[in-house]
Amino acid sequence: MTISTPDLCDEFGDAIQVADPIFKHYGAIRQFGGEVVTVKCFEDNSKVGEMVRTPGKGRILVVDGGGSPRRSLLGDQLVTLALENNWSGIVIYGYIRDIEEIETMQIGVIALGAIPRKTEKLGIGQVNVTINVAGLQIKPGQYIYADRSGVIIADNSLIAG
Repeated sequence: MTISTPDLCDEFGDAIQVADPIFKHYGAIRQFGGEVVTVKCFEDNSKVGEMVRTPGKGRILVVDGGGSPRRSLLGDQLVTLALENNWSGIVIYGYIRDIEEIETMQIGVIALGAIPRKTEKLGIGQVNVTINVAGLQIKPGQYIYADRSGVIIADNSLIAG
């Protein structure tokens, strides 16, 4: 899928929200987009693990990890599960690990940075709730698009097909 966030911004104007420029790309796919599924968690990636084990149907998992740099919310094993279950991308407002492995995987992954420490596994978190990430309010069912120029959100799909 070819995505140009600048072109989408030009075409759709105020129908698009633009995220603060805080994310770094880690997956091999640098242009991705799709319908949003949300997870809200803090230093516990149990719900992230649950979600990537479900059918992704080409959607994007957007995780509000509170931006904590103390624990990683995603690693190569969960990314492998996301690929196996047809998720198109993962956006982490937080940190990830295993970046050398993830950068070779054919999926879009963006995050704030990397930290090697794994998370707690307490089963704490919420799925499909409104989250606030990178200056945006993001709701399940919206559409997110990312490329090297930035990350944008829209209420409806902006790409035909």
